[in-house]
Amino acid sequence: MAYFLSLLPLIWPWFILIAAQISAISGRWRLGASLLSLFGTVAFAQGLVSASALMVAIAGLAGAAALRRTSGLWSLPGHFALILWCVALGAHIVPGFNNLLVLDHVQAGPGSTDFSMYMNLDKPLVLFAALLVWPGQNAGLPAIRKTPLILGILTLPALFALGLSQQAVRPEVGLPHWWLIFALSNLFLTCLAEEAFFRGYLQSALSSKLGAAIGIAAASLLFGQVHFAGGPALIVFAAILGAGCGLGYYATNRLWVPVLMHFAFNAAHLALFTYPGPA
Repeated sequence: MAYFLSLLPLIWPWFILIAAQISAISGRWRLGASLLSLFGTVAFAQGLVSASALMVAIAGLAGAAALRRTSGLWSLPGHFALILWCVALGAHIVPGFNNLLVLDHVQAGPGSTDFSMYMNLDKPLVLFAALLVWPGQNAGLPAIRKTPLILGILTLPALFALGLSQQAVRPEVGLPHWWLIFALSNLFLTCLAEEAFFRGYLQSALSSKLGAAIGIAAASLLFGQVHFAGGPALIVFAAILGAGCGLGYYATNRLWVPVLMHFAFNAAHLALFTYPGPA
């Protein structure tokens, strides 16, 4: 807690962003847009975002809003361009976003490898674009599909078992002193954005055209591929996690379900195993 409180003078603008995210996902778009605009103003004034990065962000969000009203052949290049925009922001390759380094080569425990973490400015914007282009991500179904939900949830412990068998992780119980800033950043700045894009947008769009099975499989494989920097094993693990979260979303059509599944997996990884891997 003490470490988290020491960061408050630096991270307070992100609370505006998080409030904007919560408002948007709750359907209060006018409030969400106002808070997002306020965050952009504060971030620009503090030098966290450059003018060029701000223009890229505005262009992408405006394009997502316009794409929702576009159909036919013209929508295909539009979706392709939006996907590239989302991937670019999620991969932190758009210059001008000065993400704040809050954990610099720390260790979760004596058996864990070094870990660094940023408070992202770019990736969270993907949430707003995904909600704009594919609304109703949190609408819910008349009845929960219980079997896919159970299978999706069971995927999480199965993935840990696989990781142990392949020595990708080792048991290490305990929480580091920086767990609270990790939880805040991971839930709102990573899991929420990734699930809105891969499950709420990509999986939904592909499923509407090609069927649920292909939609879940394709979105999960793409989710694995964007983790290529971690090596082949991480690609496989991420794809399996994506499939589990995809089943959770298919079973409920509520975005918070895969978000919580994704976050619960990451939190359990931090609390119970070497993070991100064994030393």
